[in-house]
Amino acid sequence: VTHSIPACIGNMTINSKQLDNESPVSIFAVNKCYVTVQDGTFFNGSGFVALVREGYKVRSDVNITLEFRTTAVHGVLLGVSSAKVDAIGLEIVNGKVLFHVNNGAGRITATYEPRGTNSLCDGKWHKLQANKSKHRISLIIDGNLVQTDNPYIQSTSADTNNPIYVGGYPADVKQNCLTSKSSFHGCLRNLMLTKGQQAELFDFSRAFALRGVFPHSCPGAEH
Repeated sequence: VTHSIPACIGNMTINSKQLDNESPVSIFAVNKCYVTVQDGTFFNGSGFVALVREGYKVRSDVNITLEFRTTAVHGVLLGVSSAKVDAIGLEIVNGKVLFHVNNGAGRITATYEPRGTNSLCDGKWHKLQANKSKHRISLIIDGNLVQTDNPYIQSTSADTNNPIYVGGYPADVKQNCLTSKSSFHGCLRNLMLTKGQQAELFDFSRAFALRGVFPHSCPGAEH
């Protein structure tokens, strides 16, 4: 077994002596137990998850779906880049969701702007779908579709070869399709990337790097 248990553990005793959870000698990827809990992964606003160490190849088509819950109006959702300009990026900026794609010829952006600045950052779950099909890109938030024109119709493939960074990225990593450096603060769940008929659901606990992120449990909605 190489992965930690996704659970809450309390009142542990060894030889009748209760262990002190409040002042551990060392701690890694352990958070407090929540009074109310939901499925999802909690991002504390300081870190990121890194997936696919060998690099994710977006190429011509990808469909990204996820659900997010946050009260912050800024935060990186997802980025996949290359050493050149090719990249894709999803982020929340000033309460809007932006989906950026660069197939090599220039960055284009689909922007979902809600009616109220905080209406996507209300601490409730929202469904996101971002689709890149050759030079076409679209964004669907809670069933509302946004599309944008791409003048670079000859350029169709985002030749990425870097890991997928979710919720943020390290300071020494280049992201060509993200404008924000703010790490996401809130909860994410059901991240799926689909290419053709091949759908991949990502388990954050199996990330090769994980900072400020607590898989499998999310504090219940704030009141």
